[in-house]
Amino acid sequence: MNKDKEIHGVDISKDVFDVFDHEGVHHQYPNTLKGFSDYFRSLNPNSLVVMEATGYYHYLLAQFLYDQGMAVSVVNPLSVKRFVQMRLSKVKTDKSDAKAIAEYAKVNDVPLYDGKGEDQAESLQLLALMDVYLKQRTQVKNKLHGEKVLGIPSRAVHSSLLRSLKSLDRELEGLQSRLLALVRKTQQRQLTNLKSIPGLGDKTVALLIVLTEGFTKFENAGQLCNYAGITSTTRRSGSSVRGKSRISKVGNRKLRNLLFLCAFSACKHNKACREIYERLTGKGKSKKLALIAVSNKLLKQAFAIAKSGLPYDENYVSRLA
Repeated sequence: MNKDKEIHGVDISKDVFDVFDHEGVHHQYPNTLKGFSDYFRSLNPNSLVVMEATGYYHYLLAQFLYDQGMAVSVVNPLSVKRFVQMRLSKVKTDKSDAKAIAEYAKVNDVPLYDGKGEDQAESLQLLALMDVYLKQRTQVKNKLHGEKVLGIPSRAVHSSLLRSLKSLDRELEGLQSRLLALVRKTQQRQLTNLKSIPGLGDKTVALLIVLTEGFTKFENAGQLCNYAGITSTTRRSGSSVRGKSRISKVGNRKLRNLLFLCAFSACKHNKACREIYERLTGKGKSKKLALIAVSNKLLKQAFAIAKSGLPYDENYVSRLA
């Protein structure tokens, strides 16, 4: 599929995106609508633009080019990372990343991006905006904590920070409500079924549905767990290296953190999760490791329910999970 295409590798960050074109030339554009337009004018109908799925940053450019009729592919960043590791590359820059994506697409068949509906587009934009407000909220809370530690007496500053915190909380609540409304509009049945899983709340379920596009992006539960970054990795080599098993942490951090919080409730109210937690802690495993295992179980339950179209049943065993 790629042999007759002029492949462009694109590495996207918050402010700019780097392009390695089919002639091996590096370009950089601002991550704005003007930057998208300038880049589009440099393409021809035979171009194939390949980029990694980078949370929310990739989506606007992919959708813009798709709407202009360009061939676009969004690939798994883990696949590109393994491709780079196999080539023993030690250079890590935005330019080298764009080059690696282009080279990966030249030797691998990559899926074509098929666009998204307006509701999915708005949902992703809401998630991106929520991330911005959450970062601002964390900064304000850190300043309030700094005041307490240092004993800063300024009431005016303290009052201003508290007002900012309340304002950010209201904005986040509004965005969350809008996101839930969009998910209800497009995936009401799936939303209801997933919320029947003891331990999963509104935020996590909505995030799952949006990020997985209604659980259509993954063929099995293992892929979903890899995406969340809650699969274990083991360091073992010969007879001398015996590292502890750890989660990969390569994946969607926001989803991983929400699942970890849900795991506390699941240990109390979800029979299968409680059994896993008690079994692991009974064997002397750490509580953190047991909670990670519970997070993994929650994702597998969510995948099974989404694919079956049935609500939660504690006695149900899915072949897909």
